[in-house]
Amino acid sequence: MYFTLVSERMITLKKLQKTNLNDLNQELKNGKYMLFFTADWCPDCRFIKPVMPAIEAEYSEYTFLMVDRDENIDLAGEMGIMGIPSFVAYSDGEEIGRFNNGDRKTKAEVENFINSLSSTVAK
Repeated sequence: MYFTLVSERMITLKKLQKTNLNDLNQELKNGKYMLFFTADWCPDCRFIKPVMPAIEAEYSEYTFLMVDRDENIDLAGEMGIMGIPSFVAYSDGEEIGRFNNGDRKTKAEVENFINSLSSTVAK
């Protein structure tokens, strides 16, 4: 788990254990989720990880799940995640958006992506 102190409260990015698409769909059935696909060896992932707790705090309506792409390589393939870091948003079991490529992502780019989702689904 990766954690840091943000505004005097602890924010923890929950790590999704190894899973398959069917089980993941069951877990994402109710509520809003943001999947963060990453890997320890990925320099662009290491670039964004330090700001993830702040993003999670800002968008608390989402449950953020950190997905190790290597541990969940079959899941990543089934979901079409070819580049990391990547983000996939769900609301009540339906995918509502994705920011999926192999480019380095800034905090502002991730925030812009999440803000763009508000037109897709009510908060």
